[in-house]
Amino acid sequence: MPRLTHSCREPRAPGVARGARAMTLTDVRSPGRPSPAARFLSLTAEPQARRLAWAAIIAGLAVRLLIAALAPLLPDEAYYWEWSRRLAAGYFDHPPAVAWLIAAGTALAGHTPLGVRIGTLATGTAAVAAMVAIARRLGGETAALRAALFLLCTPLAAIGLAIATTDAPALLAVAGALLCITIALESAPGSGTATRWWLLAGAAFGCGLLAKLTVGIVGAATALALVALPSLRRQLRTPGPWAAVLIAFVVATPVIAWNASHGWVSVRFQLAHGLGAPHRGSVAARELSLLGSQAGLISPGIFLLCLAAAWLALRRQRAGEQRAEDRAPDARALLAVVGATVLAFFAYSAVRRPVEANWPAPAFVALLPLAAASSARGMRRWYAPAALVGAALVVVALAQLAAPVLPLRAARDPVARAHGWSTLARAASSVRDSAARATGHRGWLAADRYQDAAGIAFLAPGRPTVFALGIGSRPSQYDLWPSFARTARPGDDLVVALDTTAAARDEAAALRPHFDGTEPAARVALTRAGDTVAVRDLWRFTGWRGSWPTRSPGGR
Repeated sequence: MPRLTHSCREPRAPGVARGARAMTLTDVRSPGRPSPAARFLSLTAEPQARRLAWAAIIAGLAVRLLIAALAPLLPDEAYYWEWSRRLAAGYFDHPPAVAWLIAAGTALAGHTPLGVRIGTLATGTAAVAAMVAIARRLGGETAALRAALFLLCTPLAAIGLAIATTDAPALLAVAGALLCITIALESAPGSGTATRWWLLAGAAFGCGLLAKLTVGIVGAATALALVALPSLRRQLRTPGPWAAVLIAFVVATPVIAWNASHGWVSVRFQLAHGLGAPHRGSVAARELSLLGSQAGLISPGIFLLCLAAAWLALRRQRAGEQRAEDRAPDARALLAVVGATVLAFFAYSAVRRPVEANWPAPAFVALLPLAAASSARGMRRWYAPAALVGAALVVVALAQLAAPVLPLRAARDPVARAHGWSTLARAASSVRDSAARATGHRGWLAADRYQDAAGIAFLAPGRPTVFALGIGSRPSQYDLWPSFARTARPGDDLVVALDTTAAARDEAAALRPHFDGTEPAARVALTRAGDTVAVRDLWRFTGWRGSWPTRSPGGR
């Protein structure tokens, strides 16, 4: 059968000989003939590829929109919603961008799950579009289509970007910054065009610091690439990178000033959270957990393609190799260094403490477009299998969101953590109201854990103020807000949600001397489809005496 060739007519990349074809693909009827799915990913005319890439981006948005509208809030989402009711330039755990986005979303769509998540939908979709644009700069429309399909088949993007967390705005900032740097590297070093794109990259990094402090790791990794790669060192002799650093700090001034006025509490918390005192347990187990979580979040095949793409880009850069179809070799090498450095940082963090699955996500903002734009024949043959495995994972995850189809106990299912809070909120409100009718005193709601307090506040009638007592739990933003002891008056009543452990009973005992009366009021099971996710005890404390216990030094 005759050979089929396809030439992507894109602007000639610097350093590529005139007349060289950007891409030549061959389909030969042989034992190694690619599957239809593989040909779809690699043999598509440019206009059609562009349309299909946009279709994949829109499909991903549609999936996330359904999740955002129908899935109940996770406890952390409710916690960030509490932040949005008290807007500030910073918070105990993170910078303020997630709270600002939620405040804007609830102003548009009300205090509903969709309203809480609208900002995430917008920033998450923009992050996907920016990553596709990076792939387009590296490999043309076909690479952009691959990137869009990979992201549609990646649980992190297809599902994770529907959840109202700090990740969506942070990933948008990282993707925007890396896109600007990629374009800057295509221009003559020191030119006005290059400088303008460096300034935009700095502004994006600054916005990222308003979303999540770990965006600073990506900035440091970018600086490392400029220093470590000989072909990029000349950029340091131009004003662009230095101006980018300055503008990043200017844009991030609100969160820097807030931290300075609050004893650098967010910075200290994040450093302790990721690099604090070594955690008990096996280092090997933590590293394997990190590896498995990344394979699950990105999907195993796409994860391996990302690692392979980084290795190939660095090997070619070191050997001085450049294929005719490889565009933007400097940008490829920079993305490889950024992705590898971020992954290495969190691998080191896992030596000391457990690493949550989403923390290394910025690495894949750099590596996934690189994988989609790779010209290596050995990688292209795995594009379709990797995408199909990822798609299967996304379908299973979506099914689990809709109904508990996997053989997991609810208590072990991350999805189930969003369920049962309305039952607890109604029960706590009912106990408070009945106590108020019986005693004639003003009643308040509280929980020891900040997640419980936020979940009750979002779903209780009237969305009242709910305190997180923090007697036996870790510090949180609630410690920076007016507490029950600073808000209530002597004689007031308090209904507290505690878990059923012995430690929780000790917390109830610690509160008892500060009230005239103490009694357990109800036990509430948080369930999903009849399976118990967690159990909470509601304690009723009547007649506050005006004193308060101190935080337990061994608080969890």
